[in-house]
Amino acid sequence: MRVLDEGPPKDADRPASMGEFRSRDLFLVPSLLSLARIPLAVLFPFVLPSRASALAVLCLAGASDVLDGWYARRFGQATPTGAAVDPITDKLFVLSVVTTLVMTRLLPLASVLLLSTREIGEIPLLLWFLGSRRLRRARAARAAANLPGKVATCFQFLTIAAALLGAPYARSLLFTTAGAGVVAAVVYWTREVAALRHAPSR
Repeated sequence: MRVLDEGPPKDADRPASMGEFRSRDLFLVPSLLSLARIPLAVLFPFVLPSRASALAVLCLAGASDVLDGWYARRFGQATPTGAAVDPITDKLFVLSVVTTLVMTRLLPLASVLLLSTREIGEIPLLLWFLGSRRLRRARAARAAANLPGKVATCFQFLTIAAALLGAPYARSLLFTTAGAGVVAAVVYWTREVAALRHAPSR
């Protein structure tokens, strides 16, 4: 029986590994977990007077950061859209938390740079990722966990939790967080450049 030519594949049928952003991928579980950090970022300043509530928001954001990547790799739902949404929502949440803590004087202004070394190091990479279809395709094809990134996130949350609780070692944790952030940013850059070298040119 002759198979009729149905024309080019529709957006819904086009594989995510092609490096294209697709709005439908925002409704996949990993993307929804990442997007959950946006309302949490908005909520954080309002719950700060209650330390227990602020810590709960912090824990939920941390859990979503771990689960979105794990779910994407475990169930084959790594997409260029999800790979872009994850770091953007990470940075929005960190920005909200750090700004709130500085404005309420729970952390000194200078701590912003120390707490955000990973985010600062990744911003050029994120812009490159958003503008390069080939890099997005390489990321989707070679999705992998980044242990230094998770460690840096863990130290960020520990530092913020220590600041919320008024712990005397909060400032000491800042320098550990800064160091972990630098290592994570270097590993991110190394990994993406390596993935790009192995990616097909077209």
